[in-house]
Amino acid sequence: MHQEEQYLDLIRNILDNGTWEEGRNGRTKSIFGNMMRFSLSGNKIPILTTKKTAWKTCLKELLWFIRGNTDNRILQEQGVHIWDGNTTREFLDSRGLHHYREGLIGPGYGFQWRQFNAEYNAETGSGIENGIDQLQQIIDALKDPAQRTSRRLIMTAWNPLQLNQMALPPCHILCQFNVHDGNKLSCSLYQRSCDVGLGVSFNIASYSFLTHLLALHCGLVAHEFVYFMGNCHIYEDHVEPLKEVLNRKPFPFPTLLIKETRENISDYLVDDFVMDEYKSHDVIKMKMVA
Repeated sequence: MHQEEQYLDLIRNILDNGTWEEGRNGRTKSIFGNMMRFSLSGNKIPILTTKKTAWKTCLKELLWFIRGNTDNRILQEQGVHIWDGNTTREFLDSRGLHHYREGLIGPGYGFQWRQFNAEYNAETGSGIENGIDQLQQIIDALKDPAQRTSRRLIMTAWNPLQLNQMALPPCHILCQFNVHDGNKLSCSLYQRSCDVGLGVSFNIASYSFLTHLLALHCGLVAHEFVYFMGNCHIYEDHVEPLKEVLNRKPFPFPTLLIKETRENISDYLVDDFVMDEYKSHDVIKMKMVA
């Protein structure tokens, strides 16, 4: 069975068995709890094919996380607009973040990865004092044969002390890395809120990119991405477009080449990532809900 069928089965399950709920940002049909596994062996990367995935947009956001950035203007300068709806003046004010300038996401995602619980500077979008660099701790452990099999290689974006300072509390909140058989690196992700129409394809791609990158950077081999999902939902406006996705047959997943190993994890560029043989069906337009 093609591994993308797991995604199609999730859509079917929600449409057939989900319940309608009125949420913060609209009506959704949802289920609670799901799991998928994707092989990364042989440089494979699970970029979904039943609707075209903007993988470069996804990769630019990931590298933004890795650098600990929190300013949406950096993404906008690269033509990435996925954070625009959640960083407007109106949206920030609705979160009580009147002192943030437009474009800041607060101490979310990459900030917690690289400066966990540091005091957030709302002028610069960076930490005022040193927090915990979770990502570098994981890199150091993965590079050390004595530490790489640890069951404590966990990175979390969920910081209850700073949730109210974030434009949007993180959806993908905790990942764990694991090495088996000496050098096979896997990643598991727990995601509390899963937008099946739009977000999930990006989340699968993003953490698969991250696993491939850490494997190369730390002298390991990418093995598997395991995806644990909490609230899996389809927005009402996404129901009909996703029914069209169900009529499509997946193409083989592409392979990924990262051209060089850089000294610092923050130094990788989009052009370092070469995707081979990504064949997909056409884009299906769905509106992103902030």
